[in-house]
Amino acid sequence: MRKMMIATIAAAALALASTAAAALVPGVYDPGATGCVTATYHDGVLHLAKNCDTTTNAAAGADITGLTGQTFTSASFTLQNAAQCNGGSPRFNIGTTTGLFWLGCNNVTPTINGDGTATYSFVPANLVWAGGGTAPTPGPLTSVSVLIDVQGTADLTKITVNGVAQVPTHLTGDRARACKNGGWKTFTNPTFKNQGQCVSHVQHQLKNGA
Repeated sequence: MRKMMIATIAAAALALASTAAAALVPGVYDPGATGCVTATYHDGVLHLAKNCDTTTNAAAGADITGLTGQTFTSASFTLQNAAQCNGGSPRFNIGTTTGLFWLGCNNVTPTINGDGTATYSFVPANLVWAGGGTAPTPGPLTSVSVLIDVQGTADLTKITVNGVAQVPTHLTGDRARACKNGGWKTFTNPTFKNQGQCVSHVQHQLKNGA
């Protein structure tokens, strides 16, 4: 059951990554429509929650797009506190041409910051083979996601992959472009009545360094 859940989550991540337009795309895997998993991004925090038993086939996370074909070199995230590391969750799922690898928060010793947050940093040597038998050499990236599939919550900030900070497109310099082609309808904080209102808002933010 555990291996089946992992495989289906990885497949879902691949499907989402192939269509996503943003760098960081929060979402859930909930085939049973349990409603017990949520993933939201607000004020720089990716909040993930699984309010049901760990054995429930559901996960909350975010796909990270734009990395296909790259060689994995590094990844990191910061948790609100070390207590939010529950076994190997949250973790990165690193899909490659040779198979799936994990980077769980229990695979490395975190750096405890002055404000009590905990930063988990990963390098290729930390990759854990998700399959059976001898681990293959990781190939080029095919998908990357960060998720929790264990009961509990996690608040992640400063998510990076290959040295690049990962945030939704509308929080980067590409925000005005994200308003176009109906993109303004996808904003949730704030919401907009039309494309022009969206563009005006993000241009104002950029001008003022927001």
